[in-house]
Order: sequence, then C-alpha cells, then structure tokens
Amino acid sequence: MKLAFWTVTKGAGNIAREYKEKLKEHLKDYHIDVFTLKKYDVENTSQIEDFTANINEKFSQYDGHIFIMASGIVIRKIASLIGTKDKDPAVLLIDEGKHFVVSLLSGHLGGANELTYSLANILKLVPVITTSSDVTGKIAVDTISQKLNAELEDLKSAKDVTSLIVNGQKVNILLPKNVKVTDKISADGFILVSNKKNIEYTRIYPKNLILGIGCKKDTKAEDILRAIEDCLDKNNLDIKSVKKVATVDVKENEQGLIDAVKFLNLNLEIISRDEIKKVQDQFEGSDFVEKNIGVRVVSEPVALLSSTGNGKFLVMKEKYNGITISIYEEEIDKYE
Repeated sequence: MKLAFWTVTKGAGNIAREYKEKLKEHLKDYHIDVFTLKKYDVENTSQIEDFTANINEKFSQYDGHIFIMASGIVIRKIASLIGTKDKDPAVLLIDEGKHFVVSLLSGHLGGANELTYSLANILKLVPVITTSSDVTGKIAVDTISQKLNAELEDLKSAKDVTSLIVNGQKVNILLPKNVKVTDKISADGFILVSNKKNIEYTRIYPKNLILGIGCKKDTKAEDILRAIEDCLDKNNLDIKSVKKVATVDVKENEQGLIDAVKFLNLNLEIISRDEIKKVQDQFEGSDFVEKNIGVRVVSEPVALLSSTGNGKFLVMKEKYNGITISIYEEEIDKYE
C-alpha cells in the first residue's frame, strides 16, 4: 500500500516526518512518502515547489493521502480530483496539534476508516469517523465488499441497501452456498423468500478467480481477449470476479498478453519455470512445449502457483488456436 503525507507548514512537515518513522515500525509492507514545501527545507522529505500541482499529479498514484493541515485547504485542493467512491483513494486529515485523525473520503471502499483506526492506534490520536453505518455500530454493503476483496455490482443498489441497514430495517445476506450456509461451493442460483412486493437488493462479485494463460509468440491482444471472454462465458463466470492473470516468465514481455491484461485492468503475475517444474507433474504436459520453453505445461501450474492454493480448478485447460487458459477458484475467506 502506498501512502503520502502532505504538509504546507514547517511544523506539519516535521510532524509528518516523525509519523512516517513510527508507521514504518508497524506497517512494514507500506511505502510512505512525505511531501513538504521546499522553502521550509525539512530534511528527509520530498521537497516540492508547488503543492497544488503535485497533489493534482499524484492523487491517483497513492492508495491513501494524509493531510496535516486545515480541512478547508484539503477540500478545496482535492474537490476537482474526486471521482467515484469505488475508485478514489483514502483521504485522511490530521490536525497540527496532534490530537485527531479524521477519515475524510473513501471511508469504506477506499479503506479510509480502517486506515484511520490503524493510525489512531499507532500514533496515539483520536479517530474521527462520520459514516452513518460505522457510528451507529452497523455495517455497510461496501464494507462487506471491501472485506471480501470483492466488487460491487453497482454503487446505487449498495447505497440503497446500506440505507435500509442504517435505518434499522431488516436485510438478509443471501450467501450463495448451495442451500447450506456451511457449504463452500458457489451456487448457480438462489431462492429469495419474501412477501414484499418491492425489495432492495445488491450483488457482490468476489475477486477469487485466477486465469492462467499460455500463448504462442506474437499472439494478438484481441485474440487473447476473445479467448478469455469465451472461456468465462462457457463456464458461466464473470470477468468482475477475476483477481489476476498469471503466465510463465518466458512470456513476461509478450506484448499481446501485456496489452490484454492492461485492457482488463488486471495485474499480470509472472511465475518462473523453476517453480513450474516443481508442480508440473500434477498436470498433463507436452513434449513440444517442453522443447520450446523448458517446461511441459503452463496455464495450469501458473494459475495454481499464483493463487492461495486454497481452492480448486474450475477449468483445467481450454485451448484456443495457440492460447491455453486455466481457471482456478480460490476459496473465499469467511468474513466475521
């Protein structure tokens, strides 16, 4: 996770630098930058000339922004940068008196509320959360989605159902677990039992499908995209649930594959041939493939190795004119 501290006074710059060092002790996987104005010459920070130009450029480049300044400054500076709640980064505010940390934007999907609690605990600040579901001790639909690392079908229905929860109305969570709640198999349908003429509902797509892909050299992006679409459609799976795409290291610079994955706004994970060799005997291999790239099989092992390993194959291997696709389904962690 990438975080950025932003300051416009020398005192705030020193506080941000101090806070960065404290956070590094606890949030070891986080990358943290501190931006200060050059005229104050705060050492060990990224010194900038123009605060507005830099926040405009870097707003979408970080998962979270922490401003140590007046809230009015922040609101005016980021107003034109705000898009939608499912895309915006987390925005937090800390007062220069070192009393409060405020979740200002993207409390649920952007993770601002959770980050606020984390910073409050580490930095000994008072957390300020204003989202209705949180302050009333209830849960929002987008929080459930975020905890499951899933994708909402649409923001409006999520908002409508969350309103029902906040207002104390009864909302059932229909978990597609093949009738029995304890069963871990995804359902192909569900039964909604209600005597209501109109009922609000929303849908969450879990991000738990891994696509393992192998392809011939110089395969075009449009051919790969067409194969992915066909494979998912044939198996009644939605692209919104694809977590990432994986391939073998020899295909790391395969432009068609890179462009296809970029078009889908997914990450491409590269698996080494040495790792594949450790598990390739579990799958049907090819002498031809081994002669060309040194391993007997690609799509199945890369899908397995890039997953949590806690799940099963939905598609072992589909072949599409020089393209192979495997689909691995990770088991969804139970959210409590």
